[in-house]
Amino acid sequence: MTSPGARKSVAPALDVSATGAAVWLSGTAFLALLVLYFIGIDQGATSVFGADNTTIHEFVHDARHLLGFPCH
Repeated sequence: MTSPGARKSVAPALDVSATGAAVWLSGTAFLALLVLYFIGIDQGATSVFGADNTTIHEFVHDARHLLGFPCH
């Protein structure tokens, strides 16, 4: 139930230009690809951070199996 004296709040409209939308889209796509790399592609042995560095691989190991990426 609402009372007749309740105030109505209206959210202001966002004015996003095409340039601003392109920047947000590019940033979001970059972050998504970065996450995809760390979870799905970085295998430890072929890591861009060195062949003996398996820290990232072990950190996301369970997420990799949960998402269906093979890693063994």
